[in-house]
Amino acid sequence: MLVTMLTDRVVASAGSAMWGVAGLDLPAYLGRIGDSGELAPTFETLRRLHRQHVATFCFENLDAVLGRPIRLDLPSVADKLVRRRRGGYCHEQNLLFAAVLECLGLPVRRLLARVVAPDGSPRPRAHSCLVVDVDGQSWLADVGFGCEGLLEPIALASAARAYQGDWQYRVRSTRDGWLLETVAGRGWIGLYSFTVADFLPPDFEMASYFLSTHPHSPFSRQVIVQRGTGEVRHALRGDELTVSRPDGTVQTRRLAHGEFAALLEDVFGLQLANDELERLWRAARG
Repeated sequence: MLVTMLTDRVVASAGSAMWGVAGLDLPAYLGRIGDSGELAPTFETLRRLHRQHVATFCFENLDAVLGRPIRLDLPSVADKLVRRRRGGYCHEQNLLFAAVLECLGLPVRRLLARVVAPDGSPRPRAHSCLVVDVDGQSWLADVGFGCEGLLEPIALASAARAYQGDWQYRVRSTRDGWLLETVAGRGWIGLYSFTVADFLPPDFEMASYFLSTHPHSPFSRQVIVQRGTGEVRHALRGDELTVSRPDGTVQTRRLAHGEFAALLEDVFGLQLANDELERLWRAARG
């Protein structure tokens, strides 16, 4: 009965066929994130699933470092993240989450955003995020930004602020659209800017191809694995691990060879074959 009801919702969802949403194995996804709650198309469902998704899947680019193509069709993404219990980067995670939300009857817009560079230089529109309309309000949802990203949706409204765990976020309207910010150190910093517009599957394919293959993209050549909770953020870049806390405490250290595999499994929940670990360790060491 549940499957029939959800299928009817997907059929009624405009544009869902373009993204292959009807082929999603929703029970398998819910089992992966450990969710057994109500699935009514409400904000509480959106918030709960967002939280559990972020807690389950780490942000990682390991396939790109291993020289494997990043596939964004829904069966490939679901196979990687759900069946093979891997993580992924923004496009994989947000496109999977968007399909889940559409299965539940929640209207979703898939967007491309510009990550804010520390020096203010322009970056391509290569990050993905989502806007979800529910209960008369638009919400910014993003399960794929990495350890600094949202733990749950934030209202898409000028000067909207939210504490998520011990981290603080806000959304500001700008001349060109919207800006998501978080507190770091003693002040607010920008994470990414975006406009609410219609983007199509080829737009994400192009952005993902750039991120995963361009020689100047960090995702194509450097091991990046991250996970954030309400209390602590773990970020692995190369062989360097950074642990950050909301009080401003930051600890950084380089890993020894024997720590690398254990960290990927124990902190990030990733189990890889020995030959993959050796290749990734060599890449991490540069």
